[in-house]
Amino acid sequence: MHKFMKAAIEEAEKGLKEGGIPIGSVLAHHGRIIGRGHNRRVQTGSVVLHGEMDALENAGRQPATVYRECTLYTTLSPCPMCTGAILLYGIPKVVVGENTTFMGEEDLLRSRGVIVEVLQDPLCIDLMSRFIKASPELWNEDIGV
Repeated sequence: MHKFMKAAIEEAEKGLKEGGIPIGSVLAHHGRIIGRGHNRRVQTGSVVLHGEMDALENAGRQPATVYRECTLYTTLSPCPMCTGAILLYGIPKVVVGENTTFMGEEDLLRSRGVIVEVLQDPLCIDLMSRFIKASPELWNEDIGV
């Protein structure tokens, strides 16, 4: 497993231990993590802190040139909000842990030239499958159902 996806999974597991939704993400630039995060909507009462948004927030303000050289690793297919942030900042590549439990806006990303690589990682699938089964109401709230 790629070290950056491993870091994203660690973030997802951290979120679950905190009582939140197990989705993690890291933003990598030239071989190093510049931002990491996990879904913290439950923990902070936030409406926007999905894993990808938290990783971007924790990367801090960056010049546009940095974002255009980054890869975003996320344990789950990006939702419309996170997809919008990826497009807004011009992140050229997204590596997705899995999209079997939730299919985000991968087609939109690809249509805008973003390289999307889906791993179908068994750890990511298991983590989300168990969470969705245990907490369907919370999961539905997170995805806007």
